Order: sequence, then C-alpha cells, then structure tokens
Amino acid sequence: MLEFYGYWISTALLSALYLASAYMYATKKQWVREALTELGYRANNLVPFMIIVKILGPVAIVPLSDLAYAGIFFHLLLSGLAHIGVRKPVGALPAAIGLALLIASFMTQNDARDAPSPYVQAAVL
Repeated sequence: MLEFYGYWISTALLSALYLASAYMYATKKQWVREALTELGYRANNLVPFMIIVKILGPVAIVPLSDLAYAGIFFHLLLSGLAHIGVRKPVGALPAAIGLALLIASFMTQNDARDAPSPYVQAAVL
C-alpha cells in the first residue's frame, strides 16, 4: 500500500514540477530566453517547443509510461548537465529533484497500475 501512495505522490509532484516549469516558460518568456542563452542555446525556437514538451511529458506518463519515463529522464539529465556545464550547479537543483521523483515514480509504478511495466522488474534485478 505504501508503494501505491508513493507512486501517485511522486508522479503528482513530478507533474507539478513540469507544469510549473511550462507555466513559467509561457509567462516569463524574456527571462527564460535570457537564461537559455546563458546556457548556450538559441532560445527563439526552443521556448515554444519546450512548453509543449513540458505539458505533454506528464500527460504521457500514464498511457505511455515507459516511453514517457525515458523522455523525461533524458530531458532532466541533459538539463542538469547543461547547468553544471556552465558552472551554475544551483540551476541543476530542479533537475536533480525531478530525477529523484522520476525514479520513485518509475520504481513504484507496477504497484499502482493495472498494466505492469516489464522494465521495472529488470531495473530491480
């Protein structure tokens, strides 16, 4: 029963992190563009794409769990490494929190869902 609640709490917090980030990208566009430019990215084309990704990622966790987990994992990993690469490790903190929530959600998903993921058992072994 603890795993059931752990799955839903970690998944809800991960989704809230992503949706809050999408909201910030949509409402504080100039600040986000400046921050992405500091990381070395051309922000004009990236911001609208990231808003869509940050909304669709959490939405896809339930129907496309393994694919969504992989996409979110790589996004969080690359986001954290981008901040560390420009020597701003504090900026990597949300990505680290997201990775912890992602791991908790992934590892407990079989306890809360009807269709179990075969990859969870492989990760445990």
